[in-house]
Amino acid sequence: MELKYFQIDAFADEIFRGNPAGVVPMESWPDDDLLQSMASEHNLSETAFFVPGGEEGADFALRWMTPASEVDLCGHATLATGHALWAHLGWEHDRVVFSSRSGLLTVRRDGALYEMDFPALAIEPAPIDDTLVLALGGRPAEVYTGMDLICVFDTEREVMELSPDFGLLKRIDGVRAVGVTAPGRSHDFVSRLFAPAVGIDEDPVTGSLHCLLAPYWADRLGRTTLVARQVSRRGGEVRCVVDGDRVRLSGRAATYLEGTITVGGER
Repeated sequence: MELKYFQIDAFADEIFRGNPAGVVPMESWPDDDLLQSMASEHNLSETAFFVPGGEEGADFALRWMTPASEVDLCGHATLATGHALWAHLGWEHDRVVFSSRSGLLTVRRDGALYEMDFPALAIEPAPIDDTLVLALGGRPAEVYTGMDLICVFDTEREVMELSPDFGLLKRIDGVRAVGVTAPGRSHDFVSRLFAPAVGIDEDPVTGSLHCLLAPYWADRLGRTTLVARQVSRRGGEVRCVVDGDRVRLSGRAATYLEGTITVGGER
């Protein structure tokens, strides 16, 4: 079996920026073990796999896998999949709809900019745990729980200077990932994401994190249109629009690699 493969830097204007994602178009789903083995082999924060069809109203069914497990929602690999469809696979429509574990997700293209329609995710206040403080290497001003744990700091500098103990962070019960955020100096807010529990010490730019952060900062800042930056080493900009129970996330993408995966047999 030969499969097309793309490695695309999402939330990036050029290669070597943003977050690299693998994208694999398929005609039908193979065994889950094969999908996980490919994602582990690629060793990127996520690989997106998609097949034609899916739920009613969808053009494709979309799944995302880290090197260690399948996830319920991934923004950068969804953006990368849209880019692969338009830039490399001849998709001619002005939008593409994916069915996923998080429902129907729409990607629209406006020139070189891709806009994703995602669910706005709720968070609730949580106590500041001493183990979390020790694992992060800094004490947040506020902590919230939702799909991921969210830690709010007072300054961008505090967020950028965090040097977590990933082994300790991984052992915190019930925590898939920890997002840290603060007001930005040149952006409305900044963030980082640590997810050692799913095989990612630090994710370079995380679309799903902004499904949690954009509603929080929209409420705190009193406006629904925001420009954010994830201040990882690679870094990337995410434009956010909060619209009721949805969040529209926009960014660019650049193709780093196009190739073929050969599964089974000899090469």
